[in-house]
Amino acid sequence: MLKMQILRDTIVDTMILFDTGLPSSSKAFIKANSRKDNSADGRKMDRLDSLRGGSTATPENMSAEAFGPLSNVHFAVFALGSSAYPNFCAFGKYVDNLLGELGGERIMKLTTGDEISGQEQEFHKWAPEVFKVACETFCLDSDETSTSWNVGQESLTESTVRFSATPTTRPMDAALGDYHNRKVIIGSIKKPATNLQSGTSSERLTILVEILADGISYEPGDHVGIIPENRQDIVNGIIERLTGVENPDVPVQLEILKENHTSNGINKEWVPHGKIQACSLRTLFTRYLDITTTPSRQILKLLSTYCKNPDDEKKLTTLANDSAAYEEWRYFRIPHLLEVLQEFPSCRPTAAVLVGNLMPLQPRFYSISSSLKKHRDEVHLTVAIVKYKTQDGYGPEHYGVCSNYLNELKANDNVYFFVRSAPGFHIPTDTSRPIILIGPGTGIAPFRSFWQHWEMDQTEGISIPKVWLLFGCRTSSLDLYRTEKEELVQKNVLNRVFLALSRDSIVPKTYVQDIALQEADAIYNLLVVEKGHVFVCGDVTMAEHVYQTLRKIISAKESKYESDAEKFMLQLRDENRYHEDIFGITLRTAEVHNKSRESARNRMASQP
Repeated sequence: MLKMQILRDTIVDTMILFDTGLPSSSKAFIKANSRKDNSADGRKMDRLDSLRGGSTATPENMSAEAFGPLSNVHFAVFALGSSAYPNFCAFGKYVDNLLGELGGERIMKLTTGDEISGQEQEFHKWAPEVFKVACETFCLDSDETSTSWNVGQESLTESTVRFSATPTTRPMDAALGDYHNRKVIIGSIKKPATNLQSGTSSERLTILVEILADGISYEPGDHVGIIPENRQDIVNGIIERLTGVENPDVPVQLEILKENHTSNGINKEWVPHGKIQACSLRTLFTRYLDITTTPSRQILKLLSTYCKNPDDEKKLTTLANDSAAYEEWRYFRIPHLLEVLQEFPSCRPTAAVLVGNLMPLQPRFYSISSSLKKHRDEVHLTVAIVKYKTQDGYGPEHYGVCSNYLNELKANDNVYFFVRSAPGFHIPTDTSRPIILIGPGTGIAPFRSFWQHWEMDQTEGISIPKVWLLFGCRTSSLDLYRTEKEELVQKNVLNRVFLALSRDSIVPKTYVQDIALQEADAIYNLLVVEKGHVFVCGDVTMAEHVYQTLRKIISAKESKYESDAEKFMLQLRDENRYHEDIFGITLRTAEVHNKSRESARNRMASQP
C-alpha cells in the first residue's frame, strides 16, 4: 500500500485528476483542455494557441540535459482530437511540447486518439502501457499495484445499483443546475420559432428563437447553454424495452451500493447516486441521459449480457470487442440507443443498470443574437436545424437533439438554460477603431447582438465604430437577417455589408475569405493603419481560411516574409484585436465524414 501511495502521489504531481460528471463514475485519468488560461511559462494560452499549436519544440531537438521548472516531473500525454477538423490534436501536441520545454521528462511519446476512428481503442491500449512505464520509472512492481490502480470507468451492475421509491422531487431548475453544475435559468418561449429563410425552400432551415427571461444579464457576444429534451418517441421506445420498471412516471432515486472500510470490517450501504437526480424514469431519459449518441463499446458489452437470443449476444459481443467491426457499424448506421435495441430485439436490459451506465445529456451552446439594450429581459438565438439520413442517405432520418427541440417549442413553453460569458468576444469600448465582422451561416448570430447594441447607442447619441460585415451563405435565400442589415446600412450602423454566395446558380462561387482578398487594400487600412478589430465567427475550417487570408494580405501589402506576417497576426491577438468564436462541424456531410474516416483509418493502419 505504501508503494501504491507513492505512485499515486507521483502521478498526481504530473497529471491532473478531475471529475468527469459521468453518472457512473466520478473520477477519470487525466484532463487538459484549451480554455483560456495562463500556462506555466507565463504566456497566455488562448483558443488559437490550442487550435494551431503554440510550440515548435520536439523531443528530437531538445537536449537531454535540459533543466526547467518541471525538471523533476515525468509525464505522458494522450491527445484527443478529430480528423474532421484541421490541425488534428494540435492542443495535445502543444501541451506535450510545452511540458518538455519546461524541463519535464517524457516517459512515453505522444499518443493521439481520433474521435472519427478508434479513439477508445487507442486509449485502452495506451492506459496500461503508460501505467507499466510509470511503475518502471518509479521502481514499483506493476503486478502488485495493478489491482489497486483502476484505469477507466467502472461499470455498475445488478448487484451495485438499484431504484428506490422517493416521495419528493426537486424543482427542475435546481435539479438541472446541480446536474450540470450551473446556475440554470427558467425562460419561456415568446412565440414559435421564426423561419429566417426567404422563399419556400427547406434547405438547411435556420430559425430565430426568442426567449423571455426576467432579470437576465449578459453581454453581446456571450453564449447560452440550452438544456434540451430528447424526443419522446425515442424515450418511449426505450422504456418499453426495459425490465424492472413498474411505472415509468413514478419518482425514483437511483442508489449505489457503497463499501466503507471501518475498523470493524467492510460496511455496505445503499446511498443516492451522486449525480442523477430523483425523478421519474421518463424524466431521466427525457432530460438527463444521452440516448442519441451511438452507444460506446462498453455499453454494447453490457447490453450483450441481457440478450436471450444467442445470435444477438454474439453480434453485440463482436461489436464490443472488435474495433474495426464497431467502427464500420457505427459510422454506417450511426444508431441511437433505441435503434440498437431494435436491431437486437432479444436484448432487454434492467432499467437501473442501464441508467447508471449512460452518459449525461449535454447542454448545447449557442451565441446570443440579441442585445439587452434593445430587447430587455429577452435572449434570442439563431439556430440551424439539423436533420440527416443515415446509411449513406438511405437509412432512417435522425434529428439534432437541441435544434429540433427548440423548433418544436410553442409560445409560453418553458426552456431551461444558463449564460456562459465570452469576454474575449465582447464589443471593444474604444469606438474610434473600426471593426470587421466575418461569419458565414449561423456565424452571423453574435453579430446581430453587436449591431442591435450599436443601433441603440446611436439612438441615444453615443458614438459607434465604423463597421464592415462580411457574410457568406450558399444561396441568396439563405441570406439571414437581410432586411435588418439593409435598414442598418441606411442608418449607418453598418457601413459596408458584403455577401458571399458559394452555391448560387447566378453568381460565381465566393467565400468570405474571397471577399476579404477582393477588398485587401481597404482591409489593410482598417487593420493596420486605423488599428481596427476583427471578429470571426463560424466553423473551424472557415476560421482558418480567414486567418490565412488576412495573413496573406498583410504579407503582400508590406512585402513581409510569411514569418513576419505571422508575427503581426500574433500581435493582433496579443493586443486583443483578433477575436474568434469557433465551433465545429454541425452538419457533417457524407463527403467530410468519409474523407475524415478514411484518413483516420490510414493513420491507425500505419501505427505499429
